[in-house]
Amino acid sequence: MSSPIGYLKGVGPQRAELLQKELGIFTFNDLLQHYPFRHVDKTKITFIAALAPGEEYVQVAGLLSPLEQIGERRVRRLTAQVRDRTGVLELVWFQSISLIQKMIQPGQAYLVYGKVSFFMGKPQIVHPEMELWDPEKLKGKDYLEPVYPSTEKLKAKNLGGRQIGKLAGVLMQHLSERDLPENLPPGMREALRLMPRFEAFRNIHFPRTNALYEAAVRRLKFEEIFFAQLRMNLLRWERHRFSKGVVFEKVGDLFNRFYKECLPFELTSAQKRVLKEIRIDTGRGKQMNRLLQGDVGSGKTIVALLNMLLAADNGFQAVLMAPTEILARQHFQGIKELLEPLPVEVAILTGTTKGKERRLLLERLAAGGVHILIGTHAVIEDPVRFSNLGLVIIDEQHRFGVAQRARLWDKAPIPPHVLVMTATPIPRTLAMTAYGDLDYSVIDELPPGRKPIQTVHRYENDRSLVMDFLKAEIALGRQVYIIFPLIEESEKLDYENLMQGYDVIKTYFPEPQYWISMVHGKMPAFQKEENMRRFVTHDTQIMVSTTVIEVGVNVPNASVMLIESSEKFGLSQLHQLRGRVGRGAEKSYCILLTGKKLGNEARERMKIMTSTNNGFVIAEKDLELRGPGDIEGTRQSGMLSFRLVDIVNDRAMVEVAKQQCEQILKDDPDLSKPEHAVLKDFLRSQNGKTAWSKIS
Repeated sequence: MSSPIGYLKGVGPQRAELLQKELGIFTFNDLLQHYPFRHVDKTKITFIAALAPGEEYVQVAGLLSPLEQIGERRVRRLTAQVRDRTGVLELVWFQSISLIQKMIQPGQAYLVYGKVSFFMGKPQIVHPEMELWDPEKLKGKDYLEPVYPSTEKLKAKNLGGRQIGKLAGVLMQHLSERDLPENLPPGMREALRLMPRFEAFRNIHFPRTNALYEAAVRRLKFEEIFFAQLRMNLLRWERHRFSKGVVFEKVGDLFNRFYKECLPFELTSAQKRVLKEIRIDTGRGKQMNRLLQGDVGSGKTIVALLNMLLAADNGFQAVLMAPTEILARQHFQGIKELLEPLPVEVAILTGTTKGKERRLLLERLAAGGVHILIGTHAVIEDPVRFSNLGLVIIDEQHRFGVAQRARLWDKAPIPPHVLVMTATPIPRTLAMTAYGDLDYSVIDELPPGRKPIQTVHRYENDRSLVMDFLKAEIALGRQVYIIFPLIEESEKLDYENLMQGYDVIKTYFPEPQYWISMVHGKMPAFQKEENMRRFVTHDTQIMVSTTVIEVGVNVPNASVMLIESSEKFGLSQLHQLRGRVGRGAEKSYCILLTGKKLGNEARERMKIMTSTNNGFVIAEKDLELRGPGDIEGTRQSGMLSFRLVDIVNDRAMVEVAKQQCEQILKDDPDLSKPEHAVLKDFLRSQNGKTAWSKIS
């Protein structure tokens, strides 16, 4: 199966190079897993008179009329008719006209295949597939013919979807069950009624019936998701069993005093549940590696603080790493205020901590004089040494690379416990597949008294009314965010859009009556920080930006989030932006401003945003609308490169695979039982082919 594709009869060096470049097909196994996207029943010929609206792909046979070219240049098209004894079918070509004229022969009998449509009541096929009709060819063809994904470059070299099918046919003739051994235990296969593996591969490519094809797809989908789950669960089991971790033996005086005397509000039951999960993790002598997710404003920071006090009670230091200086300073000020009555040393280290101040801080840290360090990337630099680091908390984990996070583990002889936090709600199905190697906690309720943000959708022609509303809020002493979309393809276009938008905003909000902060990608970091600081300290009433306002930045006085061209944002982005307001006591608003013409998907996004504030409901909808590839952080890490599984539509299968996996590892964590030997052998054969990223 690992033989180079060039060794397959009909390929050769040139075609092999093309298949590698265009489709990533390097070996026999890669070709085997390049699945057809549809099948054609070439044994069935439909009479033209029997064609009816609603039919999709059909095959007819008949005599081809002379070709006729109609129109000039851009409106040029080629037409012909195929006639059988029952009627006439129109054929139309808009592209490659000169090539078609050379290739097909009027007056000959053809097999014509394609998607039928009706124009002025008459059947037609646009860009049909055609071959000279030889009735002998149909004899003995007892399978559905596969059509494979291809590219324009491959088609130009006579390697279109059907030619790739011929190569797949050559490959299947060479293969036997010995080449594709069974990799699922017999008991599991019988219980789930799954087709044997070799049969599944044969029937996904060359099935005799649609039912056999569907059974093959079901078997191979299950295999794909099951082994993905198994690999990750083995990583997790291994970590639970073998990784050493520091032990937080007691809940001591600092934790208890803070909980009873300093806690500004009653914890929600979700926060208490998460605290308990972390308490169990940190007390058993294994390294904790836990993902904590919670919607914007659900109280993740207070959970983080209680855990840092738990570390301090047990003689360990804790570090909280934030992605930006402004967010780190905000954490520092908030935590320092809360811990004022307690004998806990809190310090901050960022890129702007210089000279004597920095030297003294590093000395205190190395000597154990600092209990809690809060900082940016600066905390992972080599000169930063801890006396006894026991807990690492990473805020907004997707903003840090794996290598950056891992540098913190090197700062202690026994790896510290790790808690990574994210405010991006991750749908449960995605979490099971993408983060299966982590323990996983969710804060799924908001603190009582937090007012829901009122979200409205307005069109561009309502702009004057929207601006009047913003002025009314500013007159009450509130502040406003105005966000412009980020167009990934062009930084220059982003900048121009922002500057045009900024000029429009200034006409509505002239100085000196109003002051505006602006943040954009071309701005130097220090200027960005300064403009953000001016907004945070209320020197400016309006923040205009193309970049997503720093995750977690807390401006309780900001009561309105206006999102320009909202149709250009994804649901998760819109929800994240909305979460920047509603942090104070006043009622807050999110205004989604769009153009008049909206596509169905954009209209659906506006509808969802105006109907719910629940981030988890929104994340599930986002997954359904956009698919897993666009959910934050998954595309670049290559986690979800499934060939067959669609985690939105195959949720039930993901669930079954997860249950099977957990059951096996519960009974046999080493896969040492005879019936699990096939699993072990298959994992060993796949060693090194896994793209799943680990958190540390």
